[in-house]
Amino acid sequence: MGVRPPADDGLSEPDVIEFGIPALDARLEDVSFPATAEELRETHGDLEVPYNASGNTVSLGEVLSEIERTSFETEQDLLNAAHPIFERRRAQNPSGIIGQLRSLMPF
Repeated sequence: MGVRPPADDGLSEPDVIEFGIPALDARLEDVSFPATAEELRETHGDLEVPYNASGNTVSLGEVLSEIERTSFETEQDLLNAAHPIFERRRAQNPSGIIGQLRSLMPF
């Protein structure tokens, strides 16, 4: 997921803030697959990945501990397995005032 930051008064186009799976994907450029969860934890476990637009992060090690798989054939395999963890964290800690208000509503 990605969201544009608030526009400033400058003429330059703002960058996109990446979080969740796109942010993880961008940070795994030097990882070769197939890989085990243990290998990923040892080499990239302390990698902090934002899971919402507010910049809240989770380490790859924490994400891997919540995934019930021990190996990944491809990077897409890892991203698919990690997606529910990022979505759950994003839902538990919504970004922005609107997201926080929505989380308080019973419907």
